[in-house]
Amino acid sequence: MKKEKQVSNNNEPPSYQEATAGYDEMEAQFSWDDKTIRRTFIRKVYAILMLQLFVTVGIVCLFTFCAPMRFYIQTHPGLYMASYMMFFATYIALSCCGNLRRQFPWNAILLVLFTLSMAFMMGFVSSFYNTKSVLLCLGITALVCLSVTIFSFQSKVDVTSCQGVLFSLCMVMLLCAITISIVVPFGYVPWLHAIYAVVGAILFTLFLAFDTQLLLGNKRYAISPEEYIFATLSLYLDIIYLFSFLLQLTGGGRD
Repeated sequence: MKKEKQVSNNNEPPSYQEATAGYDEMEAQFSWDDKTIRRTFIRKVYAILMLQLFVTVGIVCLFTFCAPMRFYIQTHPGLYMASYMMFFATYIALSCCGNLRRQFPWNAILLVLFTLSMAFMMGFVSSFYNTKSVLLCLGITALVCLSVTIFSFQSKVDVTSCQGVLFSLCMVMLLCAITISIVVPFGYVPWLHAIYAVVGAILFTLFLAFDTQLLLGNKRYAISPEEYIFATLSLYLDIIYLFSFLLQLTGGGRD
């Protein structure tokens, strides 16, 4: 009888803790793997972004400080239009063609062409402003980007849930742009252009925080680690547009 009782006890089903112990271990392992993948994703995005920004700043400085180069591009505006067409084509390809931006080496080639075209356009625009204004706007942009990045890493505020605010600011910018296009033929209105530049700078500062938190993946919405090209593209455009609006707001024309 004692042996039969011992056998029956050994055949009892495992407890709930024993049954779920393996599941908890697997869940912890998956969570650790997700964090590792996310960190690798963040490092890859910021490495590519730094290369893009170095190239852009280099071209902007070349067109700003080198007088012969500045004179050449200002007297050949067709180069700007060609750069804009390349920018538009590569931007559409990288934004709308998901399979293409995930396929190496085409994604890298398109991103290089996109960066060079945007850097040339920013250099062309910067060449019409004085050197002090360009350097000042570069410094302000760097400080704003650093502040927004630290905020996105440390803050508990979820900017990814504020699509309504971003949409409203986009509508304000659109209305300002339409108003400027109507008013400009009758005369330049400085305060209206200043409002447009201020709204644009605020908007793309918020977009920078939005895209940074999507990259980090610690808020309500997150971007997939497979979309490192799209994440880099978004952050790069946020920074470039922020610089351009600051240049419009604080920049002085070249004598």
